[in-house]
Amino acid sequence: MRGRPPQVRRMMVLRAVITQYVKTREPVGSSVVSHILPVAASSATVRNDMNELENEGYLIQPHTSAGRIPTQKGYRLFVDRLTRLAPLTLAQKRGIADFLSHSVSFDDTLRLAAQLLSRITGQVAVVASPSTKQATLQRFGIVPLSWNAALAIAVTSSGRVEQRTIVTDGSPELEDMHTAIVRINEIAVHRPLSHLSQSVRNVAHEFDSSASIVNLLTAVVHAFDGFNEQLLSDKLYMAGVGKLTRSEETSPEDLAALFDALEEQVVVLRLLSYASEFEKGSTGVGVAIGSETRTRGLLHASIVSSAYGHSSAVSKRASDSLPSSSSSSSQSTQLSDGNGTDSTLLAYVGSIGPTRMDYPATMAAVRAVAQYLSVIVGKQEG
Repeated sequence: MRGRPPQVRRMMVLRAVITQYVKTREPVGSSVVSHILPVAASSATVRNDMNELENEGYLIQPHTSAGRIPTQKGYRLFVDRLTRLAPLTLAQKRGIADFLSHSVSFDDTLRLAAQLLSRITGQVAVVASPSTKQATLQRFGIVPLSWNAALAIAVTSSGRVEQRTIVTDGSPELEDMHTAIVRINEIAVHRPLSHLSQSVRNVAHEFDSSASIVNLLTAVVHAFDGFNEQLLSDKLYMAGVGKLTRSEETSPEDLAALFDALEEQVVVLRLLSYASEFEKGSTGVGVAIGSETRTRGLLHASIVSSAYGHSSAVSKRASDSLPSSSSSSSQSTQLSDGNGTDSTLLAYVGSIGPTRMDYPATMAAVRAVAQYLSVIVGKQEG
């Protein structure tokens, strides 16, 4: 029977051992399992099942006289059999919406989402912003602040709002400013972000070189030079890193390696994307366990990841998300390529914790946050 999936009762025993071990952090004995098993089974029967599970590599006995604990293989089978996750209650969904409703921008929403996910799971939470490699300019504006200062605002199709404070020698005529803004939007909206500075420069050439609006637009050009290059690196929002130090399963050496990995943005993005590929069933959540992460610092850790954004698969799963009335349209954006078709900009939400984590609860929390963000990203800009 080596290498074959365990029978139904042994699967129940494995599930009971994992659930109890996550709860107590102590090896689990057969007498404990026999009491919590959903079917009648004596301690002797359970002990035989646990012996078989150990022979097959799903459990291990850390000490001769101790009970068993799950192996990576045991966690893998347990997670793979989680074909359905319990949906959040309406109260829980509203709780998420209420917490995230305090955000003042899309980036702030992502930051709060990381904090919320870490609070729910008690683990490290990571939220990546949608990639800007395909993003275009959605809207450009200039808001006067004083006689010699203004705020230039660029909204991208990936949901970001970039602001630059511009200081000039004087205030241009409001009519000239309005004309310039209209012209910039005419020629720059729905075009790559790298074109913004050149578009503003071209509009400046349409005015008399002595006009004060030219000074303002020139300052805007300088402020947004390199705009596209700055945004090509996806932003990461991370919370709860300090909670890693509380894991008794992680040695100081592994902990140091894990911290090093988390400091590398490219590594974290790769881990989130890679973990999502382990999705089984229709949960919409992927889990990479231990060595599956291919990262030395995560040999005793797991990553739970889910995609959010605007694609048909993600949008369909997001329909089970929060009530639409709770979403703030003022910070939402429609992903568009400028031709009326939806883009496929995606990003990831993830939770990183010890292999001894509450997988069902963590997976449900990650999925809920990802669904909420998918709703936010997919709404028409208000």
